[in-house]
Amino acid sequence: MALKSKRWQVSPPLPADQAARFQRFHPIVAQILYNRGHTDPDAAQRFLLGQTPPGEPFKMRGMAQAVSRIRQAIRKREPMVVYGDFDADGVTSTALLVSVLKALGANVQHYIPHRVDEGYGLNSESLRKLARRGFKLVITVDCGIRSLQEVEDGKEAGLDMIITDHHSVGPQVPAALAVINPKQAACKYEEKMLAGVGIAYKLAEALLKVSASQDRREAPIRAEELLDLVAIGTVADLAPLSHAENRALVMGGLRQLREARRPGLRALMEVAGLTPEKIDATSIGFAIGPRLNAAGRLSSAEVAFKLLTTDDLQEAMACANQLQELNRKRQELTREAQEYVRTVAQVDSSTSLIFAADPRFQQGIVGLVAGRLTEEFYRPAIILQQGEHESHGSCRSIAEFNITEALDQCADLLIRHGGHAQAAGFALYNENLPQFQHQITRIVESGLRGKDLRPTLRIDAEVQFSQLNEALYEALCGLEPCGHEHPTPILCSRRLRVVDKRLVGKDNAHLKLRLSDGDQVLDAIAFRLGELNGDLPVYVDVAYQLDLNEWNGSRQLQLKVQDVHEST
Repeated sequence: MALKSKRWQVSPPLPADQAARFQRFHPIVAQILYNRGHTDPDAAQRFLLGQTPPGEPFKMRGMAQAVSRIRQAIRKREPMVVYGDFDADGVTSTALLVSVLKALGANVQHYIPHRVDEGYGLNSESLRKLARRGFKLVITVDCGIRSLQEVEDGKEAGLDMIITDHHSVGPQVPAALAVINPKQAACKYEEKMLAGVGIAYKLAEALLKVSASQDRREAPIRAEELLDLVAIGTVADLAPLSHAENRALVMGGLRQLREARRPGLRALMEVAGLTPEKIDATSIGFAIGPRLNAAGRLSSAEVAFKLLTTDDLQEAMACANQLQELNRKRQELTREAQEYVRTVAQVDSSTSLIFAADPRFQQGIVGLVAGRLTEEFYRPAIILQQGEHESHGSCRSIAEFNITEALDQCADLLIRHGGHAQAAGFALYNENLPQFQHQITRIVESGLRGKDLRPTLRIDAEVQFSQLNEALYEALCGLEPCGHEHPTPILCSRRLRVVDKRLVGKDNAHLKLRLSDGDQVLDAIAFRLGELNGDLPVYVDVAYQLDLNEWNGSRQLQLKVQDVHEST
């Protein structure tokens, strides 16, 4: 049988000496929590409930200096600008900080660069233009930590620069008035993995806290009202939900989103077919985040910013419809580019790196294409849009390879670069493209040599069908919100007989199954695994998420299949 199976890593049962300590939890949930590092029952309970106390914002290096300078600007009515980024994290960060500064009486505007015209992060010419327009203070959100020269250029133009960012820190930190990034050396803030919007929120918290204590007036806005934006940016930017503070922020944000008080988000939910009361992290990751991102990918992120900040219902619906159409176009362009690369890349078992550069690619979708190819072939992928003089690339990688460190080794060939271990972006002059391709390919080949390049599927528990019931389903729901580094639990059951199978969905892309352990039969759906239909043996081991199918007043357990192995 030629099943393209993943490598299963099945977590061990809860140690017998720990079972008594975790009696308050469902046994399978206890096993999941323990194996995910929550070895203290009380701390695990706080984690589940989102009750971990928030970090003190003034523990962040640079926070005191930033707050002092911003309050000075507010008092003097100095023009200031929040300089953001064009993705969902950057736009929510910008909307959040601008809202708070306006509420505090600041003379503030926002600036979000255009992806194609200005590129990611700080742009020197844009900073000079802002200085000529009379701005005195620039506060970045979700960008700037690697913009050494751009910060110098901004200062030379007469701007005071405050950097707030969450991306990895380079060998040097920009010489700004203040730099707020918990990843920088000597920062005492314990949570290092906040999203950009999480850090913008901590700055907002600090400003509101000082305003309340020193100005002695009621806060013009409550920090909790901003958590809907924090949840969107945190989930959309794949900040780890295994971290207690991120989880607490997202839980608070989901409560705000379910109330849908922000007109733009209420309109976006309507066009996306979402019910506010049922919004969860998956809704953000697969519906809200992509639509906000579509603006900056294909057009201008201004429409996304306007959607998040408008109080006008008519304007909100117009923005939501525009984002809906941009997202549809984004999906189409991504699919076409992915199919093109697939035909020319000639990927086989010997391929270490998928690399493609083409002037026809849209700059805003190269990251999506790279991500789809990495998911499909489990190889690092680098996709570039070639401009007239410069190329702009996006990278996605696998667990076995840190792509940003690889770019660091090619820094002499790049104009700029930055990102995380498994996702990064860069720009370079076209004349350096051949040498870059050769060098990065050699680095990837060396880093992956001798490794078993199959995706690992981490399975939380091996169970019998007799253990599957609605009580377990409800207990597993208590682990929500799930997301990056805190995924929806995956269970596995072995030696199941395939009672029935049939292809369903558009282009027969999905596989509908009925599986039996000999005593009971359960329905299962294998999304995007229709190709397995011809290879499926009679007996299989199945990895799945436990789901509850509610239809026409009935409730029935269903397995959402993640992978299939032939039973031995």
